[in-house]
Amino acid sequence: MEPILIFDFNLKSDLNNWKIVNDTVMGGKSQSKFYLNSDGFGTFEGSVSLENNGGFCSVKYVCEPIDLTDAKHISIRLKGDGKQYQFRVKPNQTDSHSYVFPFQTTTDWQTIEIPISELYPAFRGQKLDLPNYDGSNLEEIAFLIGNKQEEPFRLQIDSIEVK
Repeated sequence: MEPILIFDFNLKSDLNNWKIVNDTVMGGKSQSKFYLNSDGFGTFEGSVSLENNGGFCSVKYVCEPIDLTDAKHISIRLKGDGKQYQFRVKPNQTDSHSYVFPFQTTTDWQTIEIPISELYPAFRGQKLDLPNYDGSNLEEIAFLIGNKQEEPFRLQIDSIEVK
């Protein structure tokens, strides 16, 4: 299978289909932003607050539907801050639940390899009794931080592709 590029960040990248979704949707106080830094990397940064039962920040990207049935993993080149994040996918952007894969960052550039079959279903932090993601359709990806603690964060993303 030829790799499928979901997003490659550079200084000319169009971020219009990237949207911030923080705990403010339920009254929380966390803040984040997503922008291209001076090197052309997608940069997701902010501060997680636990006030008002909050505790998460996320950025999501809606794409044209992609069939990942023959793919084995999602490969993300990124540079984190030593914190844990979640990578999330939705087969249909209208789905209420996501399929989740937690990953740990270092403070160096790294490539995170996410086995598609290990993305598990979850809704509002609770694992659901449903099968894991089958890759049959992809319409939305997201990065989320929600480690049950108040903390600043910064995640730089270079590219996201499926292999």
